Amino acid sequence: MSINRVAISGNLTRDPELRSTASGLPVLGFGVAVNDRRKNQQTGEWEDYPNFVDCTMFGTRAEAVSRFLSKGSKVAIEGKLRWSQWERDGQKRSKIEVIVDELEFMSSRDGGSAPRSSAAPMQAAPTSAPAPAVNASVYDEDIPF
Repeated sequence: MSINRVAISGNLTRDPELRSTASGLPVLGFGVAVNDRRKNQQTGEWEDYPNFVDCTMFGTRAEAVSRFLSKGSKVAIEGKLRWSQWERDGQKRSKIEVIVDELEFMSSRDGGSAPRSSAAPMQAAPTSAPAPAVNASVYDEDIPF
């Protein structure tokens, strides 16, 4: 058995690009910067190192979402990894990208942070299962990691 699931959150590195396949299926492409926090061995300080992730979304949801995203937008994404290989100018090229299944807007349309108390965050599509109830008796210090 294998599992191919990815969850990331970060900011768009560029404005999304909406295209269509030959059959007319909308395809949205965008990049997300995701920070990796590591300790600098020389200074002992924690530093953020960016990772740049290519993301692709398909279908009518991609078309709808494209109107609300722009460079700098903060998003949370769930999806799966896909490896692609092609040849250009005699050179073999490859990349790994995230195929987006779910997208949640983490910032408001004017670029500010979304309110934390939002009862229903804006999503590209409703989730198939209701969110689990939060148990108020579980605290961070109870979590073993």
